[in-house]
Amino acid sequence: MPPEFWIGIEQFNQQEFYACHDTLEALWMEAVEPEKTLYQGILQIAVGFYHLGNQNRRGAIILLGEGMNRLRRYQPESAELDVAQLLAESQMIQAKLQQDQLAEQNSGQMPQLIQQPELLPQIVRYLPPPTES
Repeated sequence: MPPEFWIGIEQFNQQEFYACHDTLEALWMEAVEPEKTLYQGILQIAVGFYHLGNQNRRGAIILLGEGMNRLRRYQPESAELDVAQLLAESQMIQAKLQQDQLAEQNSGQMPQLIQQPELLPQIVRYLPPPTES
């Protein structure tokens, strides 16, 4: 993977989601498959979390879903990344946002969005399961 990819991953992990989007979008525009869809999936998840930080729950739900759909075929790992973990953590946050949206519609009150940055996922390197000798 090009060095810019790892810069984008570091930006994601530092919760610099807009910068991550810009970095990976530049790669995505020039990429070919299978990397093209991998870049797009990660950058869409980053944009989802960017929307979340701006209190745009609907945008977050939509972009997280689009990004996760693009990344599903890369499980459990791709490009040395633990894609399965990123998907599981992103799905958990998306489900929470959807529950909050439903609660808001039913009660007329806006519940607090996830404000704890430590709950946002990190993209981690994939560690293959140990092999039996």
